[in-house]
Amino acid sequence: MADVIKKATRDGYGDGLLALVDDPNVVVLDADLAAATKTGVFKKACPERFFDCGIAEGNMMSIAAGLATTGKTVFASSFAMFAAGRAFEQVRNSIGYPHLNVKIGATHGGISVGEDGATHQCNEDIALMRTIPGMTVINPADAHEAKLAVMAAAAMNGPVYLRFGRLAVPVIFGNDYTFEIGKSVRLTEGNDVAIIATGLMVNEALIAAEQLKGEGINARVINMATIKPIDREAIIAAARDTGAIVTAEEHSVIGGMGSAVADVVCETLPVPVLRVGVEDTFGKSGPAVDLLPLFGLSAANIAAKARAAVALKK
Repeated sequence: MADVIKKATRDGYGDGLLALVDDPNVVVLDADLAAATKTGVFKKACPERFFDCGIAEGNMMSIAAGLATTGKTVFASSFAMFAAGRAFEQVRNSIGYPHLNVKIGATHGGISVGEDGATHQCNEDIALMRTIPGMTVINPADAHEAKLAVMAAAAMNGPVYLRFGRLAVPVIFGNDYTFEIGKSVRLTEGNDVAIIATGLMVNEALIAAEQLKGEGINARVINMATIKPIDREAIIAAARDTGAIVTAEEHSVIGGMGSAVADVVCETLPVPVLRVGVEDTFGKSGPAVDLLPLFGLSAANIAAKARAAVALKK
């Protein structure tokens, strides 16, 4: 059996920026974190279109907005905690309100930031960005999807929030994979329960589906990389075909992808929806591989929720 290739989605972000280096309209900003966010690869290839704005994220977003008004496609990068949290007002008022062509590259999202601890483990960013009118929100499952998401974001007009992780995770998709904003991807077939996952939880969902299959439960696994606009058709089909849904995300259960899925289900075809995510709590410092199961972000917990969801149908 071949070894599983692992790569962080933040590396896919760097790969995506490098793929855009020949576009003279693309400009990259960073808040003194180019090595960590992987924007440094763009800086090395094209220093004249890279600007380090220092540890001043709000100012960076304002600069990004100004550049966007001149016709530039601007990628503004920092850790998710600072890009979505510290700079929220500038993102909302200077980028979201005028609907400018700024792409926010937010790395180090979620519990998997690990040893950086609760202050840096942003589990609220998707919820914050979902509330901004016209903001597209994307959370790739692996490095290859991350690269394609960056390129797709550059090709569309309007603000985009791209969420990337620090932890190296299995590469799920091959070179034949096609990414489309607003469209989910069905990874396994099953009519007993649907597991709708995003980010690094997609791989955990696939592992859970294998466990459930051995128990006679066939799970449909859906990769929901675009959280806004969410793929309503896929969610409705999952509710109709399976009668039970489990959502899985490395984010708070409040306001994240699970909430978006529940909104669609409640409005259209009510079925049981159980959520796997960070409960109403802050994170803590420690190795990511230990923290993820500690906070229930594991295949075992997804499988348990799936069994419970199936039982609720009876």
